[in-house]
Amino acid sequence: MSPPIQPDLTPSSPTAYFWRGEALRSRCVSDVVWSGVVDAPAPPARLVTDWRRDVALRLCLEPGDVEELSLARARVRWPDYSLCVQAVADWTRALGLQEVLASSDVALMACRGARYHFDAAQYGGMAFCNLFLGEDCGLDLHFPAAGHRIPLVRGTVVIFDTGQAHGVIARSSAGFQVADFSSEQDLTQIFLTWELPIEQADVAQLLQITFDTDPATALLLDEEQLWVNGALARVCPNSGEWRESE
Repeated sequence: MSPPIQPDLTPSSPTAYFWRGEALRSRCVSDVVWSGVVDAPAPPARLVTDWRRDVALRLCLEPGDVEELSLARARVRWPDYSLCVQAVADWTRALGLQEVLASSDVALMACRGARYHFDAAQYGGMAFCNLFLGEDCGLDLHFPAAGHRIPLVRGTVVIFDTGQAHGVIARSSAGFQVADFSSEQDLTQIFLTWELPIEQADVAQLLQITFDTDPATALLLDEEQLWVNGALARVCPNSGEWRESE
């Protein structure tokens, strides 16, 4: 597994405001990324065919889109699903996360590349743990703030803060370009994603999360948000650079 990128807690670092019960709580956004490659069996061909049909006809994925597939339906055709979960569970335990994966919500996702984005406005109280199931088709998972690019191969697993901007881009590109995802190529990636509670002690320690970094602002808000330099954050979908709201 790769060593983590250390967090940058400078004043310009993002701040996430997330629900804790009926109140909002503030925290830093960590640049720490953990990644590795586990032994994940290839999904059966008939299941991959089903996914491709869903992506084309139901999801109608455009370049940069990330959408959810039916995990319940997939599991009926996926005899090795439990082996994939076990491989990720073993990896997370080796990182010190104990049994957190077993109690975390999991979803099945599809993307045709991914524009740079962050997820803390909906999942500010979570970290993501993703397992990529497709073969290497020349795509990287890119975290521009950390300067971290992770080649996507079958079995790639990664844990990161939902407030960190990230995208799935062509390995030959410096950022997200629609032209890199022409309809002539099948560059769809399928992955499992778990929501790890950021306040769980092992998760917070692993990602070096600092809580209650701006309690005064948290008291004034009524929804989860991500701020940079004292303003609502935006991210450039092509470069991943932070932009303040207009």
